[in-house]
Amino acid sequence: MIKAIRIHETGGPGVMKLEEIELPAPGKGEVRIRHKAIGVNFIDTYHRTGLYPLPLPVGLGLEAAGIVEAVGNGVTNLKEGDRVAYGAGPLGAYAEAINAPANRIAKVPDGVSDEQAASLMLKGMTVRYLFKETYPLKKGDTVLFHAAAGGVGLIACQWAKDMGVKLIGTAGSDEKCALAKSHGAAHVINYSKEDVVARVKEITGGKGVPVVYDGVGKDTFEISLDCLSRRGLLATFGNASGPVTGVNLGILTQKGSVYVTRPSMMDYLVTDEELAATTADVFDAVARGAIKIDVNQRYALKDAVQAHKDLEGRKTTGASVLLP
Repeated sequence: MIKAIRIHETGGPGVMKLEEIELPAPGKGEVRIRHKAIGVNFIDTYHRTGLYPLPLPVGLGLEAAGIVEAVGNGVTNLKEGDRVAYGAGPLGAYAEAINAPANRIAKVPDGVSDEQAASLMLKGMTVRYLFKETYPLKKGDTVLFHAAAGGVGLIACQWAKDMGVKLIGTAGSDEKCALAKSHGAAHVINYSKEDVVARVKEITGGKGVPVVYDGVGKDTFEISLDCLSRRGLLATFGNASGPVTGVNLGILTQKGSVYVTRPSMMDYLVTDEELAATTADVFDAVARGAIKIDVNQRYALKDAVQAHKDLEGRKTTGASVLLP
């Protein structure tokens, strides 16, 4: 038996319950991972609320790091005792252990702690697909990134600087703006007291930016469109403030024939080759010192409810982890 967070209905943080469940021996092609640290991400709240529907009951969490405890038949790339991490599922990371497909697991290199690995996989791979595939950035670009002091945002600030990209980051307080600036943001905007559109136009000489990366959603959608240059791209990759609905496509013409995409990381990691290339790129960025992970909130597994309350209440900075 292991302890795991599960939901039997969708709703607020209180629907999460700590339960004891059976974990069978790993099947063919699987390994059992004993978790050392578990990543907490906004997508977990979307699963919990039903915004992204799942069959119930179900476990939550897509990202964790730990030790291979048992190996199923046919597994040759991993062995007992290996330090590993994953960030693209399977669902159920909010648990003491999990069985996972060996071909979707990455070995954690020396020098990267369990907590860092559990905070790096999903968030780092998100930044990687946004910056290198959704809108491939090049040196000298200027971009806008909302929620720049969050877990994904701080990685984005660092990776943009490493790529020679000027990142304009938004955050809701002077403290969060300072944090984003210290991690490589070229400019920061406190949206609680500054006009984001006016500041972006000021910074860019009136042109706007070719791409906006927006994980906030409803509250920033039109602001993001207004910050784009002619024929720019809005990549709205999250719904921290709620989903964008009821959009009249004619607004895209009015804003300068701009584009909007709603990407999901999972569509960039379909094949094992895509996953391997992405994880290798993320770990390379860490090894080179281009990215450092700030784990600023730690919770016991049993306190997952509080972790979600803090995340949704915008009380967190950097990464949050659950510790089994």
